[in-house]
Parts: sequence; C-alpha cells; structure tokens
Amino acid sequence: MDFEPREVDVVDVHQLSRELRELFSSQGLAVLSTHERGQPYCNLVACASTEDLKKLVFATTRATRKYENIEGDPRVSMLIDNRSNEAADFHEAVAVTATGRAEEVPGDERDAYLALYLAKHPHLTDFVMSPTCALMKVCVDRYYVVSRFQHVMVLDMDA
Repeated sequence: MDFEPREVDVVDVHQLSRELRELFSSQGLAVLSTHERGQPYCNLVACASTEDLKKLVFATTRATRKYENIEGDPRVSMLIDNRSNEAADFHEAVAVTATGRAEEVPGDERDAYLALYLAKHPHLTDFVMSPTCALMKVCVDRYYVVSRFQHVMVLDMDA
C-alpha cells in the first residue's frame, strides 16, 4: 500500500471550511511547532479557532521555551487531528497542519480573543488570567488537510 501523500486542489472551499470548523470544535488540543536555532520544538497547547479560520489562539506562560522561540522567529505550525489511536486511523483519521505567524494578542484585541478562548476552555480561566500568561494568536497562511494518509488538500487563507 502506497502512503505517499499527493497534493490535490481544493474542490469545494466551503465544504472544507465546514469540515475544519467541525474538527476544530471537537478537538481541544493541538501540537505547536516552533524552532530554536533551526532545531524543531513541539508542545501540546489548548487552542481555539476563529469562525473565519484565519486565526488560531492558544495561551502560554511568557517564561517558556515556546514563547521565547516565537519571539525569536514567529513562524510556526500547528497540527490538529482526530486520531483515536486505533487501527482505523490509517483510513479514517484527519490531520490538519496550519502554517503561519504567531504573536501575542495586543491589548486592544485581547477581550475578543480571550472570550473565544475561554468559551472553549473555561477550565483554563485561572491560567490565562495570570499576569505571566500570554494569549497568542497564529495568523494562518495555509492549511494542509490530510485524510486517509494520502489525500491532501490545501486551503490558502489569502485567497
């Protein structure tokens, strides 16, 4: 069986957007990838997405390696998937990689992004309200959606 991914054009942008919204609403965690002097570094983060899918939001303490890495180079990727750790994942799981740039949410935008984040993760209120915590947004350039381990669709957010 050939598992080499093949890129295909997005046929129905609206359908793919709906599927992304459904996936993001069902999943609380994502893998954030940053780098430090070229060395990849990954973390699990609780995340939320905006309705238009153009932004992903997560929180981190400013004294973390991920925050420092983003300060050094804001280019990041995030992986959100629906795997169940069962054999069926090879044919049924969907994994989405978002690429873009991360930055701390500026003060004038904080209330809106905070409400979005806490609507999904109310159990993290104390954490995100701490003065040492930074609310971060990823401005998404592109989504790579992989299903059945070889069906790849690309959604450019600039289009």
